[in-house]
Amino acid sequence: MSLLNNKHTRVLCSEIDEHSGSNSQSKNYQIVDKSKRREVTSLFTSVFTSSEGKKEGELIGQLSSVLASSIDNQEIICFGAYESESLVGSIFFTRLRFKQPIQIHMLAPVAVSTEDQGKGIGQALINYGLNELKKRSVSVVVTYGDPSFYSKVGFQSLSEKFIQAPQKLSIPFGWLGQSLNAGPIPAINERPACVKEFNDPVYW
Repeated sequence: MSLLNNKHTRVLCSEIDEHSGSNSQSKNYQIVDKSKRREVTSLFTSVFTSSEGKKEGELIGQLSSVLASSIDNQEIICFGAYESESLVGSIFFTRLRFKQPIQIHMLAPVAVSTEDQGKGIGQALINYGLNELKKRSVSVVVTYGDPSFYSKVGFQSLSEKFIQAPQKLSIPFGWLGQSLNAGPIPAINERPACVKEFNDPVYW
């Protein structure tokens, strides 16, 4: 299972195409810490079980659990969308390490509760996270997913001649990126190291 190969990315895409208005603006977007691990795990497990089945739900639920338990707000950052104190959306950004001193983060995974899809929450939450990373002087954000969805929040196709993925990609056209500063995405001739939670070919 690659991060690209889940139907949930296409569900989020349809939500952005159809709705991006006031419903998303009424949510509270904020940084999520380790204390919310159970809520985060429950959300990802539920969403991916609903869209992909039990096996995928367990896989992504476990991934979100280990990521949430390791949140340090530097290497692993989590943002959430809340409504009436309930977590309805969540995203992770994890740092990719290169020999040269450049801040590049990867966006994955992303989940919006099944009952709250179609309200523009995914797009608003990702834009919130990107703006927060800009404040931290992050240069580039990459992701591995459905281009038709992520293009709605500024991502474009990214050749590995510029930035390589940490592992061999099963679907190279899903490798996407965007610059968070005024300059172009730089070419970096090395394969980065990802956080250990993603260091498994099953996600790529």
